Amino acid sequence: MTEKLSHEEFVKKAIVSLRKEGYKGVHSVYSGFNEAFKKYFDGENPVEVTNGLAREGKIVIRPVKGGVMLYLPEDAPGGSDADQTLKKMGLS
Repeated sequence: MTEKLSHEEFVKKAIVSLRKEGYKGVHSVYSGFNEAFKKYFDGENPVEVTNGLAREGKIVIRPVKGGVMLYLPEDAPGGSDADQTLKKMGLS
């Protein structure tokens, strides 16, 4: 049997494989990601894992109706760079 993917590998593969054409992210619930994650990792909590990956900067999470959208960092909309935001507001 082949070796299991790491959490990070699984999440990144899911984002790329499950996103619909024209979209850069994947909905954690509607795409089936959460259930697939639990099945693959024997009941582990996908929310804890994805939040950890987001804290490490490996993925980006954006809250949406019914769950969250998961993005690769380079594909995430509306970056949260405080310096850029302040500059746009004329405050830096």
